[in-house]
Amino acid sequence: MVIVDTKIRIGIAGYGNLGKGVESAIAQNDDLELVGVFTRREPGDLRVNSGAPVLRLNEIEEYVDDIDVLILCGGSKDDLPEQGPALSKLFNTVDSFDTHANIPEYFEAVDESARPNGKTAIISVGWDPGLFSINRLYGESILPEGATYTFWGKGLSQGHSDAVRRIEGVKGAVQYTIPVESAVEQVRNGSQPELTTRDKHTRECYVVLEEGATEAEVEQAIVTMPNYFTDYDTTVHFITEQQLKEEHSAMPHGGFVIRSGKTGAANNQVMEFSLKLDSNPEFTSSVLVAYARAAYRLNEKGDIGAKTVLDVAPGLLSPKSAAQLRKEIL
Repeated sequence: MVIVDTKIRIGIAGYGNLGKGVESAIAQNDDLELVGVFTRREPGDLRVNSGAPVLRLNEIEEYVDDIDVLILCGGSKDDLPEQGPALSKLFNTVDSFDTHANIPEYFEAVDESARPNGKTAIISVGWDPGLFSINRLYGESILPEGATYTFWGKGLSQGHSDAVRRIEGVKGAVQYTIPVESAVEQVRNGSQPELTTRDKHTRECYVVLEEGATEAEVEQAIVTMPNYFTDYDTTVHFITEQQLKEEHSAMPHGGFVIRSGKTGAANNQVMEFSLKLDSNPEFTSSVLVAYARAAYRLNEKGDIGAKTVLDVAPGLLSPKSAAQLRKEIL
């Protein structure tokens, strides 16, 4: 049983698939309440499932006293690099920035905004980066002699799909990440193969073109996009808007982190953490909401500045007390 004295007040910045998932996850947590949804769209045109107030994002400064934690639900390519540093000056924040190569730079930018203003900002929250990051850390720490492998999919990647949709000439798109089965088998067998990025995954894009756009130009823009597609064998399929709606509206995903190592003289040890998700955005949103609770608790203790999931004690994610966790889970 969880006893709730005062609810943590949550704001949502952005109401795409991730924002809708956050709204749904908040409803499953008795110690949290949704204050409002902040959008760049016209508030009167947006209908939210919970009936929460819809407010203008450019007027969010007026609500600094009403929100304990703001969950940022924008995309990593264009939204979060601006919104993360700007909004962490005003609020405790949690976001899902997932461009792995740029995380150190993004962390510094958010920390420089949050720390002088006494705010706590947990960045790059989700399942990768996020839960998978934690399991990579466990594996390397427990089995120092070994190798770590991360596989994603088969599933729809929100970040990569968003990046494709922002290409000029693209009306709609989804991107699927697909593990190479032969590589997975080698790793699970404990052989510790040396695998390149290209060896482990392929990427498939399904794209609807804007009128007047050319397939060749859009395909070239996709396959040469740094941090997203240049290191992978990528196939681009051009389809109709109706096909996109009928065949690619679901958002499954998943994957696994495997640590293969040795202990003692020659004993093989394999650790694996896996996820199988019907809805990528809803699961990611649920992780964001749990870390919003942690951000609030850290800030209440005076632990400010930018954080990642590697800096947050697991017990802070739960609505239960430390005593309850020791009794019921430990």
